[in-house]
Amino acid sequence: MTSEVSFFRSLAIQRRVMHALMMREVITRFGRDNLGVLWLIGEPMIFTLGVTALWTFAGLNHGSSLPIAAFAITGYSSVLMWRNSVNRCVSALQSNFNLLYHRNVQVLDVFMTRILLEMAGATMSFVVLSAIFISIGMIAPPIDMLQVFFGWMMLAWFGLSLALLIGAGTAYSELVERLWGPTSYLLFPLAGAAFMVDWLPKQAQDFVLLLPMVHGVEMIREGYFGNIVRTHYNVGYMSLCCLVLSLVGLFLVRDAAQRVEQQ
Repeated sequence: MTSEVSFFRSLAIQRRVMHALMMREVITRFGRDNLGVLWLIGEPMIFTLGVTALWTFAGLNHGSSLPIAAFAITGYSSVLMWRNSVNRCVSALQSNFNLLYHRNVQVLDVFMTRILLEMAGATMSFVVLSAIFISIGMIAPPIDMLQVFFGWMMLAWFGLSLALLIGAGTAYSELVERLWGPTSYLLFPLAGAAFMVDWLPKQAQDFVLLLPMVHGVEMIREGYFGNIVRTHYNVGYMSLCCLVLSLVGLFLVRDAAQRVEQQ
């Protein structure tokens, strides 16, 4: 009975810690105005809408009959989720170093707070934009909602594991932060937001399919567009990559926490 009470007490403390860190993060980023949470959703929405408008006005359809709006929403919303999660974790330890002296605040809490906020913002952006365009008849509803959800969860797993890995890596060297900047810019056009794998030459297909996030985007688009698109993905390969990244990331987070305690 005592252990059960201790577990629920620890759970309640953990919940309060996460809530406090989230509120601090929102206030730090967006100020104390009531629009803070709204802007968390608005940032990815504005970017995705900007790309959609640019493609529409320029008449860019990549030689395909796919709706430009649906193509942009499924691509850029998903890429922003994992990319922004990693970007926010790069400076997480430096920005919250003083908080880590509190007994109940752990390195993992700091990372998870930023990751969950970014993923929540990107997810709500994806849902809201899809709902708006569907309601005005600009795009059709997804063919397989479960498939879209599964692909989104796989990308969330990838984003979580990569964010922990890169975020914890910054505790070892500033070089990790410096290298991630150009690396993220190189990965962005290769992540599957602006193309379908089937549109590429065979050699290019083999190359981009080495990137786990491309498989996730292909899953989402298969669920959204159905049989009108030919997709290429391997759930087992993406799961293995995410598992390895998760294990290495968690190990580095634990070691980074020990390094912080010694400082």
